[in-house]
Amino acid sequence: MDIKRTCQFLLDKEKGKEDAKLRYRIKWNDNKNIVAFNVGFRVEPDKWSKETQRCKNNTTHGKKKVAASIINRAIGHFEQLAEQAFNSFEIGGNIPTAEEFRTQFNSLNGKEQTTQQKATKGFFDIFDEFTKTMGFMNSWSSETFVKFASIRGHLYSFDSELSLDTLSDYTMQLYTQHLLKVPLRNTTIAKNLAFVRWFLRWAYNNEYYKGLLHNTYKPRLKGVDGNTKEVIHLTWDELIHLYGLPIPETKNYLARVRDVFCFCCFTSLRYSDVEKLRRVDIKGETIAVVTKKTVDSLVINLNNYSKAILEKYADTYFDDDKALPVISNSNMNEYLKELGKLAGFDEPQRIVYFIGSERKEEVYPKYALLTTHCGRRTFIVNALFLGIPAEVVMKWTGHSDYKAMKPYVKIVDELKVQEMDKFNR
Repeated sequence: MDIKRTCQFLLDKEKGKEDAKLRYRIKWNDNKNIVAFNVGFRVEPDKWSKETQRCKNNTTHGKKKVAASIINRAIGHFEQLAEQAFNSFEIGGNIPTAEEFRTQFNSLNGKEQTTQQKATKGFFDIFDEFTKTMGFMNSWSSETFVKFASIRGHLYSFDSELSLDTLSDYTMQLYTQHLLKVPLRNTTIAKNLAFVRWFLRWAYNNEYYKGLLHNTYKPRLKGVDGNTKEVIHLTWDELIHLYGLPIPETKNYLARVRDVFCFCCFTSLRYSDVEKLRRVDIKGETIAVVTKKTVDSLVINLNNYSKAILEKYADTYFDDDKALPVISNSNMNEYLKELGKLAGFDEPQRIVYFIGSERKEEVYPKYALLTTHCGRRTFIVNALFLGIPAEVVMKWTGHSDYKAMKPYVKIVDELKVQEMDKFNR
């Protein structure tokens, strides 16, 4: 049985407001049955595409400046839920009523049907529902699930009998103190609390929680404003040195690691995106990718260096027709440190962080801090230093918020001062 239906995302405009509620309207049975669901986001009409039924790439929406990629993931999630709901009725040979479809849709979406059922759920049951729902909606990686499992562990070790009904500002203060005693760095605690606020916001929107801590609890922690964060990257000279570095025959495995890392440095790709890059994604002088982290569609221009790396492996077959010989992230991070040491990247790097009010400093040789993500940072810093406008760089990297570029702009400004100082010598 095939139930013919019409599904459409609509903007529900309100008088006096520049943005509109995003709704999902579904019609079937010759338009006799109609339901509509609130997607939970507000969209600015001039940044919406009726043709693709998506927010336009690299746009932000509403007062909270929600990225298009987040809203588009929610749209995809709602489409999948509708298909699953209709499939369940088609298999049974039944045409559902509007109420039956709404009940099935909400059930698939993890929404409980009665207040009484909701009341029986404990704090950690609701947290597990949140991770399951958000993980599906946002296509979380295994690393993200591990991250939230860690947050759940911290919450449980703090108080195994936590309750949303009794959660208060004082409780959150005690939880923050608990994290300081672990001990965790202030930057890690800030991220932990941000994720907890996300959970509370979701619980509030799904009527599990009535408080406002997701909006109000934002403690000031030293060293989380980004001013002390060291952005580890390679300078242009270091990058070119690494690109042409002779690799001893006894360490041939480092040659492929070097090539993949340099490709990231010349294209801005994250590890997760270069790992799934396939030959079909190469379009002449560009590569077209849909990023794994933000689900943005990006077209990145190739330069002579990145093209040379692709050509080097053009006749080599890899599983799934991948374009490059990418190994696991953990192994690549390990080999990058070995590669950096071989390249002589031993300049001392000072890492400053805070645990509570206590300032900590640690010094490492640069090679010991190299990771796959340094490739993306290297691209941004060098692109800005070469004079490429930030707006253009953001088109390649997928950044939608200029705020994310500020740490890199600061580094480039410092580098320019150093270069100008050469005239004084």
